[in-house]
Amino acid sequence: MRTKINLEFLGNPMWRRVLALISVLLFIDLSDAILSDWVPSYLQEVLGGSFLMGLVFSFSSIVGFATDLIFPQLFKGVLVKHLLRWAMGASMLFVVSLFFAALKPLLPVLLVAMAVWGVYYEFLAFANQQFVATVATPHDRARVWAVVGVFKSFAYFFGPIIGGLLINRGGNFGVVLASGVITLVSFFMLNFLKLADDKTTEVELNNVNLLAEISHWRVLLAHVWPVVTISLVLGLIDSTFWTTGAVLSDALASRHAWGFMFLPMYMLPSMFVGFLVFKWGIYQGKKKWAEVFMLLSGILLLLLGLSDGVIWQLSLVFLASSALSVSYPLTDAVYSDILARMGRERKHMLGLSSSTISLAYIVGPAAAGWVASLVGERMTFSALGLGVIFVSGVLLLVTPKKIKLPQTEIEGWDRGVEAR
Repeated sequence: MRTKINLEFLGNPMWRRVLALISVLLFIDLSDAILSDWVPSYLQEVLGGSFLMGLVFSFSSIVGFATDLIFPQLFKGVLVKHLLRWAMGASMLFVVSLFFAALKPLLPVLLVAMAVWGVYYEFLAFANQQFVATVATPHDRARVWAVVGVFKSFAYFFGPIIGGLLINRGGNFGVVLASGVITLVSFFMLNFLKLADDKTTEVELNNVNLLAEISHWRVLLAHVWPVVTISLVLGLIDSTFWTTGAVLSDALASRHAWGFMFLPMYMLPSMFVGFLVFKWGIYQGKKKWAEVFMLLSGILLLLLGLSDGVIWQLSLVFLASSALSVSYPLTDAVYSDILARMGRERKHMLGLSSSTISLAYIVGPAAAGWVASLVGERMTFSALGLGVIFVSGVLLLVTPKKIKLPQTEIEGWDRGVEAR
């Protein structure tokens, strides 16, 4: 398997571009992973509770949801490189705002920081989806997402570990400074690597019509709701891990030498499971398989409530994440298939798919924080698992074999025509 993968990477222009993107994303994600581990615990410390932490954390996604409505209407002809540069600019603004928040954790400063973080995520999500839809063939999209996920997981596995070391040696300012330096490295790399776009283009600013964008989303949702539901559930799981899970990780670390591995164990499986998905090379039935593995993850999360033993929890998190590591690239591949079929109007689907994650991060942190305040962090994951089991079971029963798009109506959007 290793020889085959290496040959494809070396000899295929598509894979060379994928590797170029991964090289940039590795540093962007590492910077974000360091902060993602630190921010929830810091917010809970300065705000004095898990529920307030969840509310403030969710503000980033409220802003992200708003940008999901605006970006598809505002920008036209935007290249992947543009989006990545803007993401890095937002990341640096986030670092600067966190520096001031560490100096004086006033609520307005914290909210500004969260708002900038939300914009950063949207730029990055738009860039990744547009890249894969542009460079990858339908047969390769699941494999591309699997490989991208492997390197992203590598960054998010080591990010919390690096963040913990930085806290011990440099405190809050050490974490923020290190993240800023890593973001600068990714910016310099982006300017030397070739991605999906060979030509130079101007970014055209269009008039914003939010009602029209909502109307486009309504039309799309009537057809793509199964994959939107899958990504919403996956987003809720992820947001719970990176908020309530970060707090639980700190609590486990105070009880056991390996307790700090809670979040790294969540990220570890996709460092190698992605290569199994790559070898699998699944082309058909991606939605159903994503739902099956999501159901399995829900069962494993539910079992977290059976014991408060640290090794038990780390083991179940590892197994649940292994199942999720199959669902994620398959779901992203379904989105890429839809984007490729939409042609010039893919920007609306980009907004809808990204808004799903934003919605998950609006609801997830606040809901998880509220549940944790009632039953504790560990049982919050059991409650989450129960919900995942229910939704996955329903999806397996009702998801159609193929998602059909209203192509005639979609083609009229660019001309401002709404088909009746």
